[in-house]
Amino acid sequence: MGSLDGRVAIVTGAGRGIGAAVAKLYGAEGAAVIVNDVGASLSGLGDSDMSAGETVVREIRAAGGVAELNGADVGDHEAARDLVESTIANYGRLDVLVNVAGILRDRMIFNMSEEEWDAVIRVHLKGHFNTIRPAAAYWRSLGDPNAQHRIINYTSRAGLHGAPGQPNYSAAKMGIVGLTYSCAVALKKYGVTTNAISPAAATRMTDTAKVSGVDGLAANELSPENIAPVAAWLASPESGWCNGRVIHARGFELSLYSDPAPLVTVRAEGDAWDLGTIGKQLEQSFRPITDAAPPNPFI
Repeated sequence: MGSLDGRVAIVTGAGRGIGAAVAKLYGAEGAAVIVNDVGASLSGLGDSDMSAGETVVREIRAAGGVAELNGADVGDHEAARDLVESTIANYGRLDVLVNVAGILRDRMIFNMSEEEWDAVIRVHLKGHFNTIRPAAAYWRSLGDPNAQHRIINYTSRAGLHGAPGQPNYSAAKMGIVGLTYSCAVALKKYGVTTNAISPAAATRMTDTAKVSGVDGLAANELSPENIAPVAAWLASPESGWCNGRVIHARGFELSLYSDPAPLVTVRAEGDAWDLGTIGKQLEQSFRPITDAAPPNPFI
């Protein structure tokens, strides 16, 4: 008996890397897996090659699992809706939605084109919305507050900490955190939990020099297979207590990120701020905390 027996899951970006590792583990744990992959290059440019996704499907089926390939572009709203709705029509249900699909168009902010910005936001941030929207509508229509439905999003340390050569990717990934928080609050009463994973593993994305987050790990720790178990646990009924959280998966370590919260507050002495004193108050109250904070790994 697998931990995901009888569950139906969509995994986007499942042709390679982390998405493929998640899809294969889901299949091994008993889920019927929709392997979504558009077959694009890392930049999202060029002709589609569906062979990677086909290989993942074959491997899941060869191991006795149930899998189906879907080539929808999650950045296309209608295609993403069809991905969700066709899954429900074909399998009679949808239990788990995992959003991994993404591309890179790295450039420093002063050199980045509008097209490079839009392309990354489209696949990452809009792509998450495009799949979540129809899935959430379906789960809402079921009206079961005790259901065990799951949304698992993928953010990044580039968003949580900032990456200098990836303003588009960083913005999209931090936007995904905000989307995760919003869905966690909005969908809880429909039996849906929403969490985000921030992964560190050796993939096509980390082969670029501008991506950080895997330094100091041994080769066996860098495998995307190490990121899959927490995604499988989050997809299981046992994870129902975990909602609206960001979990960092790095090698054989899992870390829980804190929720944003004020560290210290200062107040104007009168009815408005006096520009002659505001800097003094902030330096006295804020600077000791910022100076004592751990260094940002990207700076």
